[in-house]
Amino acid sequence: MLDTRFVRENPEMVRELMSLRKDAWDVDGFLRLDEERRRLIGETEALQAKRNESSRAIGALMQSGKAEEAAAAKEAVRDLNEQIKGLENRLGEVAEASEGLLLTIPNLPDATCPIGADEDDNAEVSRWGTPPEFDFEPKPHWELGSGLGILDFERGVKLAGTRFVLLRGWGARLSRALINFMLDTHVAAGYLEWAPPVLANAETLLGTGQLPKFAEDLYQTTDGLYLIPTAEVQLTNIHREEVLEGSVLPLYYAAHTPCFRGEAGSAGRDTRGLIRVHQFDKVELVKFARPEESMDALEGMLKDAERVLELLGLAHRTIVLCTGDMGFAAAKTYDIEVWLPSYNGYKEISSCSNCTDFQARRASIKYRDAEGFKGSRFVHTLNGSGVAVGRCLAAIIENYQLADGSVVVPDVLRPYLGGADRIPASQN
Repeated sequence: MLDTRFVRENPEMVRELMSLRKDAWDVDGFLRLDEERRRLIGETEALQAKRNESSRAIGALMQSGKAEEAAAAKEAVRDLNEQIKGLENRLGEVAEASEGLLLTIPNLPDATCPIGADEDDNAEVSRWGTPPEFDFEPKPHWELGSGLGILDFERGVKLAGTRFVLLRGWGARLSRALINFMLDTHVAAGYLEWAPPVLANAETLLGTGQLPKFAEDLYQTTDGLYLIPTAEVQLTNIHREEVLEGSVLPLYYAAHTPCFRGEAGSAGRDTRGLIRVHQFDKVELVKFARPEESMDALEGMLKDAERVLELLGLAHRTIVLCTGDMGFAAAKTYDIEVWLPSYNGYKEISSCSNCTDFQARRASIKYRDAEGFKGSRFVHTLNGSGVAVGRCLAAIIENYQLADGSVVVPDVLRPYLGGADRIPASQN
């Protein structure tokens, strides 16, 4: 959410920056509502003052025996109450509409973001590692995993429906190893591990921006709770409606959770394998930082996510998203893309974003310092995948496959798998 006063005082800047994003937003409509809201507040306060003055006069008239004048004053007060009630009703409608518009405005892009319309205008920042070369025809993970008996797509569909997968044997073990490895890596880097609920209330999803804009992508229960699309939702809202002491910042949080996304509007996109499913595991990173330190915190988070892929020996590249391709809450975003032989290219496996004070304003997360300024300010929140487990599993299966159909286990995962160095081709 943006600051109402900022939008009011900088309409041309907001209009120009919104034009760089793919999300259309009615700046003029908001300004009209804001002007009407302030006018209604002024009129209401003026009538309330007049009513109060008249009410005080009634007592004086009664004491002086001017009954007829007192009765007329009472009638005037009744008329004022009716007028005030009408204004207050209209003010409530306008305030609700204004708030609704504010909840749908995307964050303003940072000045360092490349300007562009879509993913074709994203800019590559770096590459790490060399994609493997095979002296045989490599298989995509959905074929190789099915052949190994570690990915069962048919039974996943039977159990839950399309875009659900069942991990079996070495597949389940490798996924668990990746989760533990990622968490251990991030905890060693200074992140505090949490184990949050996978259900969230509407206020929590409103705080990070999933509601109201992305309601159709969420799974909702019959009692009004939602399955979380990412642990970012819970980690960020841990401090909702709190004022933090500046001395504790920055805060580094990490969590593993299953994630659930309806993927509305994604029909026909990456429907094979583990790339785009409705339930997936992810290790999420969240930071709370002072405004002047948040861009440095983003660079650090990016390095932490890249480090996971480096330790796994997976070739990847990092891109900075252009203004037209960024997510709703982000002011600046880096995507990390891992090499997948089945695509003969790179595929997103992590997205690291600085949301500035956008989420903190929605969730009322502030901080105060002992000195430097009076009162409290909104913190900056950051989030990133550290990384998506299913896509990482797919990348390992594809990049570490051998001609005989077995898969080599990366060195850093072997301690989590009892020292096993490969997934054998022959499975029971």
